[in-house]
Amino acid sequence: MLQDTQTELVKLLLPEGLLNYFEVTKVKSVNHEIWIYIEELNDPPIEFSNDKLLSKGFLPEICIQDFPLRGKKVLLYIKRRRWHNTRTNDIVLRDWNLVQSGTRITSEFASFLKELSR
Repeated sequence: MLQDTQTELVKLLLPEGLLNYFEVTKVKSVNHEIWIYIEELNDPPIEFSNDKLLSKGFLPEICIQDFPLRGKKVLLYIKRRRWHNTRTNDIVLRDWNLVQSGTRITSEFASFLKELSR
């Protein structure tokens, strides 16, 4: 029950729709900062549903600043996943522009993801 409550609380703090694609792995309070670690789920992009994709770990972790919370700076440490396409032998990443053009996420989440690709 406590885990469900914590998950619901984190959903309120993060951009809407984020937990559809990512999971929170750790939250730390360090001095006057809150560090939230998130990893992309091992859920391959739908546009590659006809290909066999194997998870090949993560891209290097990035850190972006989110809105402050109770006077504390909030930092998101984000690990995006990559997959190996066994048919083409290419590395595949989720195309956030494609996700943005659909109706599955909010503009706030789209802006958040756009910041990831910079």
